[in-house]
Amino acid sequence: MKLIKSLKTKKFILFNIFFTLYIGINLIGGERGLLSYFDKKNTYKEMILKERLLTMKLEDLDHQISLINKNDQDYLDMLYRQKFNYVTEDEIIIKLK
Repeated sequence: MKLIKSLKTKKFILFNIFFTLYIGINLIGGERGLLSYFDKKNTYKEMILKERLLTMKLEDLDHQISLINKNDQDYLDMLYRQKFNYVTEDEIIIKLK
């Protein structure tokens, strides 16, 4: 009986304690918490780097396609020589890796 009376008199303090704990736990953990924020921030940075890399590859491919479409003889000759390893006797080939 004394426990119930003490709970009734101190319910405001208990409510504040549990409410503060609830907010603190959800602030740190959970789907929208602090740890999730840092994880999503790192994922966002990685995605931006991947996007830049893919954009550079796409621009390079667009440039190569435009050279082929223009029938640039030097570029087509270079592709032909790379693909079939065709070299005349008086040529020197320098391979870059």
